[in-house]
Amino acid sequence: MSFIDKVKEMLGQHPDQAKGGVDKAGDMVDDKTGGKYADKVDKAQEKAGDYIDHSSGQGQPNTDQAQDGAQDDQGGRPGQSGS
Repeated sequence: MSFIDKVKEMLGQHPDQAKGGVDKAGDMVDDKTGGKYADKVDKAQEKAGDYIDHSSGQGQPNTDQAQDGAQDDQGGRPGQSGS
């Protein structure tokens, strides 16, 4: 089992803790940067929360992504291997 698979499994089993960790990390980034990137951090936190919900089966898949599988299952950009 790859590292990515282990992380995905962990996120699926503990979505509330994962979301709490994302929020805490975002708050720390805001503190360290004086809020300079707050809008970008908020957007990243939202996307991470959506991914966690989708991975754990709590939410609906994000319909903003292309339906043709433009992104691989590793959560990376098209053309990147997840390893």
